[in-house]
Amino acid sequence: MLPLRKKMSLKHVALQCNNVEKTMVFYKKVLELELLKTFTLTKVLSKQIFNVEEQVQAYVFGNRDIVFEIFITKKPLDHGFEHVCIEVDNQEDFVKHCRMYGVKPLFIERNGKTLLFIKDFSGNLFEVKEKKKDVKETGEK
Repeated sequence: MLPLRKKMSLKHVALQCNNVEKTMVFYKKVLELELLKTFTLTKVLSKQIFNVEEQVQAYVFGNRDIVFEIFITKKPLDHGFEHVCIEVDNQEDFVKHCRMYGVKPLFIERNGKTLLFIKDFSGNLFEVKEKKKDVKETGEK
């Protein structure tokens, strides 16, 4: 086993969106994350890193558990299987909260269970799981 494995953790997830105002609504209001910082990715650096010749504004949202780096671009998303899975305390409450901001939940039945997905306003897909309750929290033995 590599010693690196014990030290590895996820630092952030980077996504692209196409509208600053809707990005603010989704990440600040729907996901209730704090805007941590903004920065500009120059055209040169964008080309070097992503092979995309475009200067873009980036917004970093997060809390103590998760950080999203959102690049604002007019470049269309090309979707495949990519998605981000987030965990919430209560799916039912989260769905109500999403609907308040015009975010439509997508419920998928699979093997007798219901999977929940949402999309941000640019089409990025999020799987939403409910945190498992600790025995201590539920009082069950």
